[in-house]
Amino acid sequence: MALEIAENLGDDTAELVLIGVEQNGTAMARQLEGFIRQYISTTIKILTVSLDKIHPGTVTLSEPMDFNQKNIIIIDDVSNSGKTLLYATKPLLEYHPRRIQTLVMIERMHRLFPIKPDYIGLSLATTGQDHIRVEIENAEITGVIFDTEKPNKI
Repeated sequence: MALEIAENLGDDTAELVLIGVEQNGTAMARQLEGFIRQYISTTIKILTVSLDKIHPGTVTLSEPMDFNQKNIIIIDDVSNSGKTLLYATKPLLEYHPRRIQTLVMIERMHRLFPIKPDYIGLSLATTGQDHIRVEIENAEITGVIFDTEKPNKI
C-alpha cells in the first residue's frame, strides 16, 4: 500500500497527513509511515481522529492543523458500512486539501455510506453477523481475527 500511495502522489511535494482512526488506525498510520518514507521525501504528519463509531456526533483530532493544500489519508483497520470513514472527514470539511483519500486493512463490502476506500489491504465477503478484528501489539499489526461461531485466525 505504501508503494501505491507513493505512486499516486508522484512528484507532489505537499505535506502528507496520515489520520488514523483512534487506536488501530493510528497504529497502522505509524507503521505505514515507515514504509512510505522509503519512497517519498515529503513531510509526513500523523494525527488521530476520535469518534464514537456507533453514534459519531463529536469528531475530534489529536491536534488542530491547517489542512489547506495538504494530501490527507484517513486510515482505519476495518471498513464495513463506510460510516466511520465518512464521519472522520468531518473536521476537514472547512479546509481545502489537495486530496482526501482513505485506507483500510480489511474491507467488508457492506457499504451504506458513499465511501469506498482508496487503498485496501484485503477485501472479504462476509455476512452482517461476522466480526473482523485487526490485532495490534506494540504498535505493529500481528494478525486478523475473523469471528463467526468459532473464532478463526486468518
